[in-house]
Formats: sequence, C-alpha cells, structure tokens
Amino acid sequence: MATFHEFGLEQTILQAISNMGFEETTPIQEQTIPFALQGKDIIGQAQTGTGKTAAYGIPLTAKIERDHEQIQGLVLTPTRELTMQVAEELNKIGQFKKIRSLPIYGGQDINRQIKALKQKPHIVVATPGRLMDHMRRKTIRLHAIQTVVLDEADEMLNMGFIEDIEVILQETPKERQTLLFSATMPKPIQSLAQRFMIEPGLFSVRSKEITVPNIEQHYIEVPEKQKFDTLCRLLDIQSPELAIVFGRTKRRVDELSEALSKRGYGVEGIHGDLNQGKRISIMNRFKEGVIEVLVATDVAARGLDISGVTHVYNFDIPQDPESYVHRVGRTGRAGNKGLAVTFVTPREIGHLRIIENLTKRKMERKPIPTVTEAIEGQQRLAVEKLLEVVEQGQYQDYKTMAEELLAEHDSVTLVSAALKMLTKEPNNARVVLTEEPPLRVKKEKWGVKSRALRDGRGKNYRKWENKKKWSNKKQDVITHNSFG
Repeated sequence: MATFHEFGLEQTILQAISNMGFEETTPIQEQTIPFALQGKDIIGQAQTGTGKTAAYGIPLTAKIERDHEQIQGLVLTPTRELTMQVAEELNKIGQFKKIRSLPIYGGQDINRQIKALKQKPHIVVATPGRLMDHMRRKTIRLHAIQTVVLDEADEMLNMGFIEDIEVILQETPKERQTLLFSATMPKPIQSLAQRFMIEPGLFSVRSKEITVPNIEQHYIEVPEKQKFDTLCRLLDIQSPELAIVFGRTKRRVDELSEALSKRGYGVEGIHGDLNQGKRISIMNRFKEGVIEVLVATDVAARGLDISGVTHVYNFDIPQDPESYVHRVGRTGRAGNKGLAVTFVTPREIGHLRIIENLTKRKMERKPIPTVTEAIEGQQRLAVEKLLEVVEQGQYQDYKTMAEELLAEHDSVTLVSAALKMLTKEPNNARVVLTEEPPLRVKKEKWGVKSRALRDGRGKNYRKWENKKKWSNKKQDVITHNSFG
C-alpha cells in the first residue's frame, strides 16, 4: 500500500492525517486520490468502511482556498447520520489548514443552520432535501462550488433523491469537479454520471468479506441501559490480558473510559480529537500492559498493530461489515486465538444478521452474565495468582510469618482470607452513560417510499418560489426495476 506522503500533499493535511491515525492508504484511497488531485472527475465503486470518505475528503480539502470565504465544496449524502459523520471527518482532515465543514440536514432547526452558514464554511455536507430548502431561501448559493461529491449515490436514488440531485447539479458551475461514490451502479446512476460528469476515471474496490478464522465470535442481546454492567461482568469473568472496547462516538469513548476507571479498571480512551503526543503515550502504555483496557472509536483504531490483544468488545455494534472485520481483526494475530464479543440491542438484531451474512460467519449467542458469575471469575483469578506464586517459588521470605499465623489460626481460614484479599470485589459505583440510538436496518422499498412521500420528496418535490425555472419532472419515488 502507498503512504499519504507519496501524493505531494501539503504539510497541514499530512499532519491531520497522521493525527487521525491513518498510516497506509486503503485500496480506494490509493487509486482515487492521485487522480482526484489532478482535478479530474471520478466514479468510485466502493462500500462503506473502505475509506471512501478520506478518498474524496483529502483531495477536496487540498483544493479549498482557505481565505476564499465562500462555499467551495459540496458533499451530498442520503442520511443525517452520514452527513454528521462525513462533516466530522472532513473537519479533522482540514483542522490544521483551517478548513471548516458544516453539516446541513433535515430535522435540525433551519434557523440554527442559517446562523451557522453566516460563519462562512468552506464545505457544506448536506442531505438533498434540506439543501434545496436553503437554495429556495437563498441562504446557500452554489455559484462558487469547485467540487461536488455524491456519497452513497445508490442510496440517494433508493430514497427518492435523484430529481433533487439533478436540480442541485444544474445550479452548480459547469466547470466543477464531480466525485461520485456508490456501492452499486444502477442505470439511473450511470445516466446521472453521463449527463453531469466529464470523462470520469472509473475505480472499483471489493470489500473484505471474511473475518480472521481463529477469532471466536460471540454476541449478547442486551438492552442499552444494561450494556455497561454487562461489560464490567465480562471483564471480571474473562480477565483479558489486553482488551479493546469499541464505541461508536467520541462522546461514548470519553464516557466509557471514565466510567470503567471509576469502577476500578486500568483504562484509557482514544479518539480522533487527541493530539499525536497523547495518542502515542496511551498506545505505549497499552502495549506495555500498564493499561489493560483501551476504549476506542473506529477512526482512532485505524492502523493499530498491537500484538497480545486477547479480547475485543463491540460495546456498540459497528455500522457496517467492513468496520466489524477491522475491529475484530485487532485480536487473534500472529496465529494466536482471540475472542470478540458484540453487544446488540433488541432493535439491532437485523443489523447483526447483515454483518453475519456478508462476513459469512455466524456469531454464537451468549446470555447476559450474572453478578455471581462475575464474582466467581474474580475468585478463579485470585486462585490462579496464588498458585502462580507457589509455582515460581516466590514465597520463601514469608514462611516464618506464615508458621506464626498457623500457630494461631487454621490453614483453611488463612487461605480463605488470602483469597478474599486477592479477589476484586464487584464495584457498584454509579455511572451514567448517554444512550446511543440503535442502528436502523435499511428499510424495504415500500417503507422508504412512504417515508419519502411523508417528507415531501419524490413526485413534484416542491414548487419553487423564486423566478428560476426549476426541473419538475414526474417520477416515482423509487425506480423499482433499478434495485428491486
């Protein structure tokens, strides 16, 4: 794999990439970044989890002129969740160049968005429907756009956004650069590319589908509010030498690491906001075993190469199979066995099945562990510690003291007291974690259709109030024969 230094990127972007933990390019990044840096149009066929956000985010950020206070980059995405995720990653890529990205999506107060737009962001990441709201209000103007990115184009098609995208593209400068990324290439997307792109480079990357074979994979169906106690019990029962706990967001990582520390575990958290010095310090302490539990986001864990990780806990189920493969691959290295446990809320079981189908591995269902099992686990660990000292002969200096104690107490009582001292008792310190909403499985065709109609998208999306002549073609919300 190539390194990012080979692309001739400016130092501010290289510094950001390093801070984010990117060490080597993914296949889609290696193929597309050099091409995009030349200003050419691109069609990239790649799924979520292949590194496509950085594949377009790096050349997009590189092209932005910091002192030119107009919207120069536009990224269209199908969902508010992806909009926020992409904007967050683009802000990380542009943090040292001082490039600001703003998420714009439905469901958020539009007046708040208008206020944020007055701060002159360089890049807008938006869902098509809400972007068109701003276009109608003239609170977003597209005349200075240099680059347009269509992220998950096939999903935007499925959700009835194809007309909206055509209208938006018609309002951007013709000499813009267009980067289109899609997991599949149905005919309407191909037609869109032919109409609005100029001699695009075609790149295709297949995602990994097979997980490491020597990793035992379990899942536990557990309500959101019981996740933390379940994790603590598993740590007590399994006593991992080195464990990584994956959380979905920076906030989750911060709260989890603080809560585990409060319960008495040696823990640190890493995410993309940590500076490089802090990150290196934490990783060194983890590798040396000073920290027994590392809590991390997917982005922060990218590129980690740590031997000796015995357990991976997916506190939050990953958003896609590629992320799952990446996470569990942190253990079971160099021929060693590993254990991966995924927590799944009842509403996320469908998402788990998608991961199982695409990774071609069934996870073994396990029950929620009990407090009694946790205590027994710690008792077993205490016995193992005691026997280890005996086997190593590290007790000679204590024999005289032991004989004096045996003169006053029976041996069973003394050994019992020693085991009690060695056993970590359950810590019930109260902790509060902010609940994360469950991941939703992509809805079936008619579910998507009804939602699109409810939100006012699809046929004759809206009548524009300005004098411009907008496209108002009639078209079904979903072209069923494209993907049905």
